[in-house]
Amino acid sequence: MHESSVWTLGWRSLWRDVRAGELRLLAVAVLLAVAALTSVGFFADRLQGGLQRDARQLLGGDVVVVSDNPAPAIFGEHARAQGLQTVASASFPTMARADQARGGASQLVALKSVEPGYPLRGVLHLNQGPGQPDLEVRAIPESGHAWVDAALLEALGLKLGDELLLGDARFRLSHVIAMEPDRGAGFMSFAPRVMISGADLPATRLVQPASRITYRLAVAAAPEAGRAGELAAQRYLAWAQEQTRAGHGLRIESLESGRPEMRQTLDRAEKFLSLVALLAALLSAVAVALAARGFANSHLDASAMLRVLGQSQRRIAGAYAVEFVLAGLAASAAGVLLGWAIHHVFVLMVAGLVQTSLPAAGIWPALMGLGMGMTLLLAFGLPPVLQLAQVPPLRVMRRDLGSLKPASLSVLVVGVAGFAGLLMAVSRDRQLGLIAVGGFAAAVLLFAALAWLAVGLLRRLVNEATAPRWLVLATRQVSARPAYAVVQVSSLAVGLLALVLLVLLRTDLIASWRQATPANAPNRFVINVQPDQASDFQAALARAGVRSYDWYPMIRGRLVAVNGREVSPDDYAEDRAKRLVDREFNLSTTTVAPEHNQIVAGRWSPGEAGAVSVEEGIAKTLGLHMGDVLRFDIGGELSEARITSLRKVDWGSMRANFFVIYPVQHLDNVAVTYLAAYRAPEVAGFDNALVREFPNITNVDLSSTLAQVQRVMDQVIRAVEFLFGFTLAAGLVVLFAAVTATREERAREYAIMRAVGARAGLLRQVQSAELAGVGLMAGFLASCVALAVGWALARWVFDFSWNVLWWVPLVGALAGAVLAWLAGWWALREVLQRPVMTTLRQAAE
Repeated sequence: MHESSVWTLGWRSLWRDVRAGELRLLAVAVLLAVAALTSVGFFADRLQGGLQRDARQLLGGDVVVVSDNPAPAIFGEHARAQGLQTVASASFPTMARADQARGGASQLVALKSVEPGYPLRGVLHLNQGPGQPDLEVRAIPESGHAWVDAALLEALGLKLGDELLLGDARFRLSHVIAMEPDRGAGFMSFAPRVMISGADLPATRLVQPASRITYRLAVAAAPEAGRAGELAAQRYLAWAQEQTRAGHGLRIESLESGRPEMRQTLDRAEKFLSLVALLAALLSAVAVALAARGFANSHLDASAMLRVLGQSQRRIAGAYAVEFVLAGLAASAAGVLLGWAIHHVFVLMVAGLVQTSLPAAGIWPALMGLGMGMTLLLAFGLPPVLQLAQVPPLRVMRRDLGSLKPASLSVLVVGVAGFAGLLMAVSRDRQLGLIAVGGFAAAVLLFAALAWLAVGLLRRLVNEATAPRWLVLATRQVSARPAYAVVQVSSLAVGLLALVLLVLLRTDLIASWRQATPANAPNRFVINVQPDQASDFQAALARAGVRSYDWYPMIRGRLVAVNGREVSPDDYAEDRAKRLVDREFNLSTTTVAPEHNQIVAGRWSPGEAGAVSVEEGIAKTLGLHMGDVLRFDIGGELSEARITSLRKVDWGSMRANFFVIYPVQHLDNVAVTYLAAYRAPEVAGFDNALVREFPNITNVDLSSTLAQVQRVMDQVIRAVEFLFGFTLAAGLVVLFAAVTATREERAREYAIMRAVGARAGLLRQVQSAELAGVGLMAGFLASCVALAVGWALARWVFDFSWNVLWWVPLVGALAGAVLAWLAGWWALREVLQRPVMTTLRQAAE
């Protein structure tokens, strides 16, 4: 009976406070935090599942064994013994030709031969030409037929039904390839694709003992195998990886080797969405704490009356605990439902990032949202409310008794620690979580300390004899309640910190994405331009209206020694390092550091002989350091140079990039060709005319890839901006809560001022000056800290350059003043509109 009375009392209190609107701000803060977290959680969960599924399509199977020679038979036999399906394919660059009757033009192509059963994952999209509907197939070309990219038809002046010559064989062109699921993003994958049946490959006589061919054995579980098939594929993967370590000269391909530019964009977007959700939770924690304290202040008298009527402290505390738990569950459940609805907007905005509809989300984001909502309420909302049980009954006669005290340090530490732990789990990235949570914790302490000092100085700086009356009264209002002023400034500053940080990061992050792949990014790469063709080729570009382009010499060289010690693939354990040492590098020379490369170590010295600049990624892979001496074999000529700088290269920028660059104009006694990267003019036949004039060049069209990357960025940016706007709402809730935290105290003070003759106009001036001053201070402090936190996030989490703007603190201070004044005007307008008799009665109570 006793327990039921506590529950009944808690339920009645909840119902009364909901009807009176007492819990409205508290519920909105919890709802916004849970909705932000769960919307990102549901979206990230589904997107990750979709990317993992589509990774198999990009690879062509669950596991793909890649080699320079046909994989040993044991790999196929072991897969089939596990109940897995296998398909082999071979791809290599070669020349395709039109017959003499069709002009006899030739073109470098990426030839791919496939076996029955291809593709194991995903589907091929074929059509009969531009404007024709796509046909989804899981088949291979018939014998004597070839499927090709549309670009090849244009380059050779052919149409479907014509013949294409490959080596000694002729093939009938029957379909255009619209989409090839496992195409990947290797350089030769940008050449026009030609696909034929594996049974027709010997007839071409293109495969010779010295041919450089990539063989792929795709292994996948049957679609109907379900979980058992996934487990079999995982066992096969572990077995295959063990075999590659045993030295069969094989490697296992991964998603990261397929589309790095997509992966980087999606990783950055997911981190930014997680950051926005973290900021929403941090903002909501502040709002909950302020709203709960306001709730507790408004219930002091009611709690004292309950004590007079004989209710024990335990029952009062239990009733309020029941009320808050029920309110938290309701607000958290509503937040989960809102987050579920919002994440569907994200899914619509990024439609196309994965090949088909996203898989269903798991239950974990919903549980995380409920846990976060209850943690917010119990850690930051319940401590001040539980103090209501300690209100003395004598307060019904003496209102100066029973005021709220700061929460105990132990309760605060436990609550903050639990909340920080949940935020770290939500962040999905250790550095992101540490910088965001640690930065905000340090910022709160800094804001409180500086606000306390500012309040202490304020009274001394304002001369009451000469200052305007409204300024004197506003100064007294602030300095008379230093603790409230510190709480208000700190709360406002935390809210503004999140808003400023979001604005700065959103602007710079999106700008970095746009800058990495701008709308006018190069969509053509031309290689193999001979030295005696350089002037004529550049003149041809100028005639076509191409004014801006990358132009670099290309030198082929193999790394043979580091610091005088010869190197070989056997010296490295990592597969990528083995491949790098086993092949020739593309080297280049230029006295001007590429504008799209960032020097991250050392310095670029134009014209410095015996020096090289190395891309930081390959330096890390090969264990190279500043000052190391590299020896390259360039066509029989040995070249030694010391590493004098490291460069950061964005491989998704669609610009000309090199692993190693000599900072000189040219190297003596080495063979060189030239590379050009430019945006092709929108002139019909431009590419064909260029190839006819320079038949030896290789012209790679990146238009479709560039369009896909930019489409992905546009979709991701829309999703980021949507959640950005959503979190701004959480920031405004904090501003509203911070301003209204002292509403009743202000009402009593204004009542006394009006009773002694102060006009409403003067009180409005006092209120505006106080709010604007607090907002000005909070905005300035928040902007300064936002610059520091933003720099740390940009450098260590998002990996883009950060430009510190000196005017941000000034704009932040003005914005803080305006926002605080607007929030105060809206929240406190009722205080100044109360009738005089009402305010006098309230002041006397």
